[in-house]
Amino acid sequence: QVQLVESGGGLVQPGGSLRLSCAASGFTFSSLYMSWVRQAPGKGLEWVSSIYSDGSNTYYADSVKGRFTISRDNAKNTLYLQMNSLKSEDTAVYYCAKGGSWYPDYYGMDYWGKGTLVTVSS
Repeated sequence: QVQLVESGGGLVQPGGSLRLSCAASGFTFSSLYMSWVRQAPGKGLEWVSSIYSDGSNTYYADSVKGRFTISRDNAKNTLYLQMNSLKSEDTAVYYCAKGGSWYPDYYGMDYWGKGTLVTVSS
């Protein structure tokens, strides 16, 4: 069965950095887009980023562009999100999702992990 397990969340100061990982199994990871989506406390879902199957193209929400970098290691079936210059508004549960596109294609994200909490606070 499909499994997506996020890790790397935690408490970080504003301006700091954090790297999230998503270990995937149960599907052909290298053939699909992968995505990150987040949900801030009391807020709705917000698409963060997506990456093409071979890593050749990446896409970002305007709110994180220039600060976050999505990447993948297909040999390890692992998705990453490097987060730099973190702001308090980045505080959210971050979910790894199977699928997606160059836009926020929520309906194309058929499996999600349980999420990892990122708290940005001084």
